[in-house]
Amino acid sequence: MNMGMLSDNLGIVYALLGAALATFLAGSGSAIGVGMGGRAAAGVLTEKPELFAKVLILQLLPGTQGIYGLLVAFVVLGKIGILGGTAPTAAEGLLFLAACLPIGVAGLISAIHQGKASVASISLLAKRPDSFGRAMLLPAMVETYAILALLVSLLTVARL
Repeated sequence: MNMGMLSDNLGIVYALLGAALATFLAGSGSAIGVGMGGRAAAGVLTEKPELFAKVLILQLLPGTQGIYGLLVAFVVLGKIGILGGTAPTAAEGLLFLAACLPIGVAGLISAIHQGKASVASISLLAKRPDSFGRAMLLPAMVETYAILALLVSLLTVARL
């Protein structure tokens, strides 16, 4: 590839980098968080298999950030000519990259912390099986910040 061709496609490169980061960072956080919850759930289920459905829900909560990152990536791909839309300029590509960072970074961090909150909630459920509503609320509060980052990324990408 010659330098002229690269500079002609720099906008797509930047935008694809943003889509990849949104997916990779948020997805990695979700994998870590869901993994933490899975380990805690497995421990509880050895003693109380009847709690399977409840601990599964708590385990899966950190998985939403990965979905949010993927959603932002699909919207970007739709706008830059990969799934439709038109190829961006280099400046527009940088704007797409910047727009993807909120959900990428906040998704990574919030999913890990939501996983930790899910572990604590699973432990609560093991001791007090009737406390599912309370146990669910604790990791759900962390979700708020992932949703805020999702909104910032989506609103910014939609504007481009």
